[in-house]
Amino acid sequence: MSALAQVLIERFRCPESFLKLTLGHPLSEVEGFFRFGGTVCYGRSSAGGRRTRVAPALYDVGKDITLHDSEVRLPFDPTEIIENLRTERYPGTQDSWSRIRLRELYYSLRPIIPGAARKYIQKFQLNGWRDVRFPGWPVDRSVENICEQLLLLALQASGTDRIPFIWFWPSGVRGCVLMTHDVETEQGRDCCAQLMDIDNSFGVKASFTVVPEQRYAVSQQFLASIRGRGFEICVQDLNHDGRLFNDRDEFLKRAKRINEHAKAWGSKGFRAAVLYRKAEWFDAFDFSFDMSIPNSARLDPQRGGCCTVLPYFIGRILELPVTTTQDYMLFHLLGEHPFELWKQQTQLILEKNGLVSFIVHPDYVMHEEFVPVYKDLLTYLRGLQDATGVWMALPSEIDCWWRQRSRMQLVRRGGEWQIQGDGAERATVAYAMNAGGKLVYEVERGSASAPQAASVSLQNCRA
Repeated sequence: MSALAQVLIERFRCPESFLKLTLGHPLSEVEGFFRFGGTVCYGRSSAGGRRTRVAPALYDVGKDITLHDSEVRLPFDPTEIIENLRTERYPGTQDSWSRIRLRELYYSLRPIIPGAARKYIQKFQLNGWRDVRFPGWPVDRSVENICEQLLLLALQASGTDRIPFIWFWPSGVRGCVLMTHDVETEQGRDCCAQLMDIDNSFGVKASFTVVPEQRYAVSQQFLASIRGRGFEICVQDLNHDGRLFNDRDEFLKRAKRINEHAKAWGSKGFRAAVLYRKAEWFDAFDFSFDMSIPNSARLDPQRGGCCTVLPYFIGRILELPVTTTQDYMLFHLLGEHPFELWKQQTQLILEKNGLVSFIVHPDYVMHEEFVPVYKDLLTYLRGLQDATGVWMALPSEIDCWWRQRSRMQLVRRGGEWQIQGDGAERATVAYAMNAGGKLVYEVERGSASAPQAASVSLQNCRA
């Protein structure tokens, strides 16, 4: 597999022969920000200049791309650039030493800080969030834009009219919706049954991420009550004190205990408290999937974002990015109508056939003024499912599908493209085509294309 085309082949599961990408010149030694068309990139390049921060006048490397003998000659490495974005290897994503110390002070004093004062502190840290240039808001689709532009170039260079690939979701559905509930307090734990009642009334199953230590008692009966109703349990941090990723040695000790809780609970997924994260440390976890990296973290205490709306692998762990704004930020900090922003984000994500993932806390949503907002959201999502065939899935189902898809292959037989591999009966052949300079997708419609056929049997999954 070509190193330059690796990230595209993994994303689209298309035959390598369609993607002939080469470097036109040696790359720079120094990384920085530049543009590829209208999309901000971070990494090395062989043309123009690179900046240490995002600015309006970033150099556009698009004019330095050439097509020659079916090859696309690039001034950057797409795999490097996309990995930099997805794992947040660009400036401004990690807190400084002083911010870490302030965070530790805040969490040590948090139990005695009145709720109104906590909200004031949290609102204060949002100052200037609208002026942040990168990642984009309210959804950043940089990775999708880069991949689509490269596929367009590959179409032009190869002279073919379409490139076959394995569609992103089971049975050719448009996109995927994931609902998760972070349980942060004893009050939230005690509201879980009511929240499950609401979800069930809309035919929605969700994941509950539970803090294993110190925050509240976690009984086997509580866990069984969630599983018994068809919902899922994931581990949320260790004790929710905001310090998980502050120190490597301490992190490794905590990760060991987190893994022990996951084994005892039979949990396959993890989320870090407050979405504090360091992707390069995830290899210490025994989880199959993680749900800690936001798409665009402008409103979160740790800025940054993975700039994609599709799942992706970080080593052996599948990342299910948080692609919409958390309910707490909307209900208490932002001052905007939650449903309207959620709807806008959903539409932007589904335009790229992505994963629409939500964090809704039983601690905050189960209040008289917020329950109707949540029900409006569920009504809207069910309407999307009925009208356009989105897949409403549990995280373990998405993890299973994405792993199966990552092992599937497209083969040419009898003049037709066919999919081979476990789970192929749910997979769909699609084609990327150039429609007047814009990449469009055509999805084959076969016997398994009905939205109700998108369910995934976890018994058929292999890690």
